[in-house]
Parts: sequence; C-alpha cells; structure tokens
Amino acid sequence: MKISIIGAGNVGGLTALRLAQENLGEIVLVDIAPGLAKGKILDLADARALVKSDYHIFGSEDFSQIKGSDIVINTAGLPRKPGMTREDLLYKNSRILKDVCLKIKAYAPEAILIVVTNPLDLMARYALKATAFKAHKVIGMGISLDSARFTNLIAEELKLSPLDIDACVIGVHGEGMLPLPRLTTVKGESLEKFLDQEKIADLIKRTIGRGLEIVTLLGSGSAYFAPSAAIAEIVRAIAKDEKSLICISAYLDGQYGLNDIFLGVPCRLGRSGIEEVIELKLEEKEKQLFLESASRLKSQFSGLAA
Repeated sequence: MKISIIGAGNVGGLTALRLAQENLGEIVLVDIAPGLAKGKILDLADARALVKSDYHIFGSEDFSQIKGSDIVINTAGLPRKPGMTREDLLYKNSRILKDVCLKIKAYAPEAILIVVTNPLDLMARYALKATAFKAHKVIGMGISLDSARFTNLIAEELKLSPLDIDACVIGVHGEGMLPLPRLTTVKGESLEKFLDQEKIADLIKRTIGRGLEIVTLLGSGSAYFAPSAAIAEIVRAIAKDEKSLICISAYLDGQYGLNDIFLGVPCRLGRSGIEEVIELKLEEKEKQLFLESASRLKSQFSGLAA
C-alpha cells in the first residue's frame, strides 16, 4: 500500500516511524515547512540498518507526491497550548484542513482518509464535506486514544497489566467524552467489581483531562507517543484487512438515533475502511449524555462552511 502522512511534526514523524517499522507499505511524509519532511525522512532512513528493517519512505514539500495513496493521514494543524480546549482550535484548524482536503481530493481521490486534527470529530465531519468522499472512507482518530488512556489509568490503579483491561470510551474526543465503566472489563469482569464508584469517577475525570495534563506539562505541543500508536492501530487494521473492532470517530447515519455527525463509537475496520458501525446498548443516562454531546457538536459545526 501507499500511505501518505500530511504534517511532519511530532505526531506525523513518529507515525511515519511506526508504520515504516511494521512494513505496511511505502510511506510518504509531506509538510509545507521547507526541509522538515525531507530531514525527518533522511533520519528515519538512516535507522534502517539499526532496526534491521528495509522500509521505503520518502519526504517532500510537494503535495503531488501523495498521488495514488491508498491511505492518507492528516496530522496537519495547530496543536493545543496550555489552557486551551480542543474546541478552541476549531476555526484556525478548519482553514488549514480545507486546503489540505482539496489537495487530497485532487491527488488521492480513492484514498481512505484518517483525520487527526483537533477538534477531532468536527474536523472529521469538515473533511467529509470538503472532500465529498464516501462516509466509510473518512475516519477520525481520537476515541481509541481516550480508551487507551482510560485503560492505562485503570491498570495503574489496580497494579495490573493494561493487557488485562478492555476499556470502553465513546462520544466526543474532548471534554464531552463518555467513558463507560459498565462496559469496561478487567480480566473479563466488569470494572465495577474491582473499584467503587468514587474511585471510578476519579479515573473518568483523569481520563477526560489527560490530554490537557500532558499539554500543560510539556508547555509546548501536545501528546504524540500514544496518538501515533493509535493511528498505527487504525492503519494496520485497514492495510491487513483485519476486521478489527476499534473505537474511532465515524459518520453516523441513523445509528444511535443520530444523523450527519461524527462521533466516537466502536467500528469494524478493514480494507475498505469502516465496514460496520457497532451500536452499543446504552442505559438511559448514558444515552442522554451521548446525545447532549452530539447536540453541542452539531451547534459548533453549523458555524463552519467548507
């Protein structure tokens, strides 16, 4: 496969490394900043002998190099700064994304597009509108990262391996995300059997604030180790046609009683992109919170024009 990454910052560069080392295909890294993509690719190429992997990578400032891509990953956009929410980036990043989407549409019209730019769910919807791609070929990376964060915090609390935990988080990749302890399991049993409600509430609060916590500690830029791993998981599922069940931001067309919106839900991913949107059976309170976050997203999106 040909996999193109737009944006050679921390997330884009590390994503290129992860995908290259898994030999998932030819990797193209593009960035408008002079020399940035080329410099990072030279560095990555120099590592091939050391990591014993003959991957094929290319860096450029020329968007035409993404031509014929099977998958395009957009990481371009302004990162959060301390004190900012993801939603604060809405209008600035929508302008960046519009330009990128027009280039993707021109050079890689058959590609599956993975959107990483924040605010994630709104930008995925914006990308769908700007590219006019089929909905199953536009994927927002976000909620799988939140699930991983919830998993990690639970593992630390219980002093277990994160491999023992299957966490469930749905909804917005942002302050309105909805961790679901009822559907989160530890060694196959409900989380609620291991922790009381007060401790679970604390872990949920920490999960919601994890991204901002990292941004604040870094002082400049945002997380990139875990986000790049989340991107790689999605690409792997598509490239290897795994039919994996992964929580991603997907276009809802009647599912969960919602239409014309991107939200984080479990989906089955394969070579064609989103092959199935899974509808969880939500309790009344969970459903209410889910729908409230959807309503806020729709209100925010109405102010944008592709």
